[in-house]
Amino acid sequence: MGIFDKIKNAIWGGHAEAAQSATPAEPLKPAAPVSASAAPMANPTPIPSAAPAAPSSSAPVDITPILDAAVKKSGQKLDWRKSIVDLMKALDLDSSLSARKELAAELHYTGDTNDSATMNVWLHKALMKKLAENGGKVPAELAD
Repeated sequence: MGIFDKIKNAIWGGHAEAAQSATPAEPLKPAAPVSASAAPMANPTPIPSAAPAAPSSSAPVDITPILDAAVKKSGQKLDWRKSIVDLMKALDLDSSLSARKELAAELHYTGDTNDSATMNVWLHKALMKKLAENGGKVPAELAD
């Protein structure tokens, strides 16, 4: 699992579990076998072919309250809105330079990874964009 997937899973975590638990209360029963000589039914009851789609596929996940709660839970003064390091720390993920370089490679950073300040700014913007592309509701001021 890559760094982006770890970030996404940390943010989507509770929402993914809720979507998976949205299954029918009772399992669907298979239809009774029908013989070739049986007369057709006047009003056949349709049998659902699959469980309902997970709500997470259509409803965006608002990342702001999730990340704000993660910061509060951490007990540290972190600014996830401006710092990729603080965002990763809030999610209790490895925020080391090597982890950020790995994330930069995943997100196709073409700059100098030894210039960590420039890379960090780029990473934060690229991460917000990638989260939005994957169903995250990113604050408007960070969506640029």
